[in-house]
Amino acid sequence: MSTGLDNRALATWTPCCHRTGHRRGGLDREDARTVGKQNRRRRTGRKAVPGPTLDAAALSNDPARIAEAIATAAVISTQGDRIGVRKLINHLADSGRPAPEVAEAVQMASSRLVAQAFEFGWLPMDVHQAARRRVDNFAVAYLTDVMANHCAPFAPESIDETWQEQLDGLAATCWWDTEREHLTQWADRALLTGHEALASVVAALALLIQLPKLGLIRPLPGTARTHTSHHVVDEKTLGRVRGLLAKAESTTFGEEAESLSAKAQELMTKYAIDRVLLEASTAAADLPAARRIWLDTPYTEAKALLIDMVTRANRCRAIFVSDWGFVTVVGDETDLDAVELLTTSLLVQATRTMIDTAADSEESRSRAYRKAFLTAYATRIGERLAAAAEATIAESDPAQLLPILASHQQQVDRAFDTYFPTVRTRGITIRSAEGWDAGTQAADRAHFGNH
Repeated sequence: MSTGLDNRALATWTPCCHRTGHRRGGLDREDARTVGKQNRRRRTGRKAVPGPTLDAAALSNDPARIAEAIATAAVISTQGDRIGVRKLINHLADSGRPAPEVAEAVQMASSRLVAQAFEFGWLPMDVHQAARRRVDNFAVAYLTDVMANHCAPFAPESIDETWQEQLDGLAATCWWDTEREHLTQWADRALLTGHEALASVVAALALLIQLPKLGLIRPLPGTARTHTSHHVVDEKTLGRVRGLLAKAESTTFGEEAESLSAKAQELMTKYAIDRVLLEASTAAADLPAARRIWLDTPYTEAKALLIDMVTRANRCRAIFVSDWGFVTVVGDETDLDAVELLTTSLLVQATRTMIDTAADSEESRSRAYRKAFLTAYATRIGERLAAAAEATIAESDPAQLLPILASHQQQVDRAFDTYFPTVRTRGITIRSAEGWDAGTQAADRAHFGNH
């Protein structure tokens, strides 16, 4: 069964790679566009334009030339040329341990490419999340050090608080002796040979090269304002919401979990109402901000739909970048706090409910069933969260509140259009009626009455 879900379409955005001819994805992966180009060349007799080449013998001991060669190796590795990469690594580490000029060159190439990634709108946690999905743990650790080194020269007050929170969360610090080459100290710490260390460096830089241009959602290091009026949810409200969601995640009763989640939504909506009314009578609100929420496979489309439903209930807008597996949410800072809290909890609840309520059948263990279940669950839960938010708004002073909320939504829409000027919607196709029905019934069992 194949059912198009027109009213469950996701806003999606496919960013363009910043280097012509580079493919997004794994090193051996061929997409339809590449295959199409190859077929056209066969029909027309045209030859492919040769990519960058390496001449390891001509590098001498010049760190700048070696840095260019290392960057070129990263480029050709994305095109699947493992032989060329291996030849360069063998040449640079032929003594078993990279020479000082090689370590200096690695630092030069790494600094340049990570700075470019940040200028393209990638935050430290975005780089980390992309890396842990596409490269090994050694390359992930190397990138963490590169990001720490990039931010080290900047005064603490000139680093945006979100940047600092993410760097702290990654434990990104300059742990090494900065008077000596980082590469050799990192390799010794990771117990890597010179060949292994350079291979991990090339893999890490290849990832940076593939990162497409996004929008700048936070100021770069060195450009942040000394004082920011960052909205935060007060700790009392935040504690109550977290407590409700923790209970929802721990209970084995689906109806209780749904009711607790609805109560959390009600609390966040009440807090948002109080805030917008206060801001309307005092000072202008901050411009809407944006955050990225990364999703783990499988069923990323269904999970993205769940996030989209939560954002709608909390006066935000979301867009799914499917190539990389993350959702960007645009909205007021306190509303973004609510979205993050609720989506994290609801993703846990949805997965557990799917497993607990599945019938013992081959159909219920299929990918089609689980995708359909999560899609239906997301749709129904979204409707109920929206109803809970609307009921809370109705209990306030609608005549005063609705014009303010409408103005707020216009600000969010303008910010969204600025971040994503070209957006398309894509429907989600389901192929399991049983999974759809089970997901809907699981969500319908929730009782959103008086709390």
